[in-house]
Amino acid sequence: MSALSALHGVRSVLVSNLFTKLPVPAQTSELSNHTVIVTGANTGLGFEASIHLSRLGVGKLIMAVRTIPKGDEARKTILKLTGQPDSSIEVWPIDMDSWDSIKTFAARASQLPRLDGVLANAGIMTDHFGLSENNEKTLNVNVISTFLLYLLLLPKMRESGKQTGHVCRFVIPNSALHYMAPLAELEPSDRSIISRLNDSEKANMAGRYPLSKLLVIYAVRELAERSTSSGKGSCIINTPNPSFCKSNLAREAQGSRGFRIAEKLLARSTEEGSRVLVHGLLAGPETNGQYLSNCRVEIPARHVTGEWGQQVQKNFFNELLEQLEKIQPGISSNI
Repeated sequence: MSALSALHGVRSVLVSNLFTKLPVPAQTSELSNHTVIVTGANTGLGFEASIHLSRLGVGKLIMAVRTIPKGDEARKTILKLTGQPDSSIEVWPIDMDSWDSIKTFAARASQLPRLDGVLANAGIMTDHFGLSENNEKTLNVNVISTFLLYLLLLPKMRESGKQTGHVCRFVIPNSALHYMAPLAELEPSDRSIISRLNDSEKANMAGRYPLSKLLVIYAVRELAERSTSSGKGSCIINTPNPSFCKSNLAREAQGSRGFRIAEKLLARSTEEGSRVLVHGLLAGPETNGQYLSNCRVEIPARHVTGEWGQQVQKNFFNELLEQLEKIQPGISSNI
């Protein structure tokens, strides 16, 4: 991380949260026959995004949650707020800590008549090292499991696009913190990037969430490029930044006085932040492979776009594919 990148990240948050008014999502096309999945839909940004989608008249909203009773309560609240029919929202189980759960969910989703959008909102922020499927938990949930879900659903998303004429969108929330991500664990080494990130003795957990968002940008850019050139069909994948929002994501830091002051002075409401995510679901093909901020394409950090970043992107993505192949043999052929 360079000082210039860090300053750009800070500037991005200040400009976004103090001087930018985000548009309220508006219906740009007929959504009554669309099917959209939102993971982590019972709370925070996922919940607010689900309210917007229901209000816009999405025909089938699938709220993918880890705890079904909590999902059911959230569903009832949304239906009461939007007045949509009961049949317009379903609650399905998914645990992003569990590859088997993701596989089961993807297999079920692949049987849907159509799939028009996926908001892969579920994610974690923690500075404590812990394991999930033998990987550091932030790395696994925010990156490995998210792209496992993407590649498992990709054949269905392409099939749906060919049948309906509507290109499916796959949206992964990002953060301006990627400008401040520590880069030491990505430098060339005799060890793989993933193995270094899984080293409990050397892991930089204070910077792990920003780094996970940087890795998401690398993978989104690489997937967009490779998927487009494969000739198998279209799917738009993008990664919008809702900026600093009031949500449960940073609950570990919420006890500190400094965080509470910053949240009071700077944070967007959860509803405001969710507008950016819904925009990603409705945005056009120009957003494929892109980092978005304030509902428009924005150039990410220099350690993404520069020569060093482009090489790290390819190295990491190859490692990610190798990991995903171990989880689901043959999955890379979906690209």
